[in-house]
Amino acid sequence: MKRVYVNEKWCLGCHLCEYYCAFANSGKSSMAKALKDHHIAPRIQIEERNNISFAVSCRHCEEPLCVKGCISGALTRVDGVIEIDTDKCVGCYTCILSCPYGALSHDDHGAMQKCELCVKNADGTPQCVQGCPNKAIVFEER
Repeated sequence: MKRVYVNEKWCLGCHLCEYYCAFANSGKSSMAKALKDHHIAPRIQIEERNNISFAVSCRHCEEPLCVKGCISGALTRVDGVIEIDTDKCVGCYTCILSCPYGALSHDDHGAMQKCELCVKNADGTPQCVQGCPNKAIVFEER
């Protein structure tokens, strides 16, 4: 299964992937309309430690602890992708606590959010990958 990988050597820490992610999940047709004067809530986060920048996003684990810990059944594994049904999410955040990578967060409405690899986008390539100016983020099978 294809996943998002980041080459820390190439990551500039520019945070553009966060903006592309927030835009891709906004439902708006224009990035300016989607993000101007709005708090962005990307599903990928850039962390910086010891002058090394790296992206943290869902790794779509083979044995996902978040799915096992979800008390409402909002998280499921479909074709290797961990998907969320926000209508089922009760906002208990057990999944956030159980993720060993810290890749899950909550949205502005109290439900959790995570990377779903932009599976609902037309071309199927995650927007963080397309928007990375340095090609530090790739979508490939390893």
